[in-house]
Amino acid sequence: MKLTETGADARGLVARIRGDSHFINRVTAIGITEGAAFQTVRNDRKMPVLLYCRETLIALNRDDAERIEVAV
Repeated sequence: MKLTETGADARGLVARIRGDSHFINRVTAIGITEGAAFQTVRNDRKMPVLLYCRETLIALNRDDAERIEVAV
């Protein structure tokens, strides 16, 4: 399941990050790594996805969130 498909208050683990090395380096630098626990705070259409990961609130644009696969 993609991160954009999760609902508010969904909890799970990051299963896979797809993309080029620049994208992977960027998201891992802010704490989103494979195996990291997360909670979706807000996921409204046409708005950034807000998630809580590693004690940090993170806003990801929808294109980036589409590349992150999660297990809920």
